[in-house]
Amino acid sequence: METRPSIGVQHKTQCARAFPARSIRPEGESGMHFDNNESFSGVRRPTAVSLPLVCIVGYSGSGKTTLMVRLIEGLVRRGYKVGTIKHDSQGGRVDHRGKDSFRHKTAGAATSIISSPRQVAVVADVDREHGPEALLGLMGAMDIVLAEGYKRSLLPKIEVYRPETGKQPACKGDPHLLAVVSDAAVDWGVPRFAATDSDGLVDFLIQHVGLQTVKATG
Repeated sequence: METRPSIGVQHKTQCARAFPARSIRPEGESGMHFDNNESFSGVRRPTAVSLPLVCIVGYSGSGKTTLMVRLIEGLVRRGYKVGTIKHDSQGGRVDHRGKDSFRHKTAGAATSIISSPRQVAVVADVDREHGPEALLGLMGAMDIVLAEGYKRSLLPKIEVYRPETGKQPACKGDPHLLAVVSDAAVDWGVPRFAATDSDGLVDFLIQHVGLQTVKATG
């Protein structure tokens, strides 16, 4: 792994701006309403949410899900409660053996949500796609939420980059990019972690989002 810069006040401030509290309120029988007017029919969970949310991004075949599993396992081993969101732009079948969402849950995620343009796997029908911030109200008491996908969002993100796939970087130069995971000697102006250095990346996440130290499990 290449040298990691210290995480200073500027990074902390950016994180605070990136993880704002969101107010969620019930409204009659129409279910849960978000203060950005996004709603889920039939779901009621009035609560205020302020959760660290980091997106793991990269093109198909880059290893996003493998990294997600390693991060979940690493955070859970350290005693953190982890929620995950899987962005399914195709709207396929969810949460069965072999699917990404199944791997998230079996890795130790306390709550795993799958979001597509037509459905969220909580399971409530929707009339449009919902961004990861709008799904935080379904998570409950988590320490951190990792979202797989949403590379075009304005959220903090970590890219998994494998040049051998023949695809260009998805988020190089993105001001919201926190780090890159790659075995290639790339220099994008952010910390780089080897694909096998999941412990180092977990340390980075814990420090970057300001998670309090908890008693490790296992």
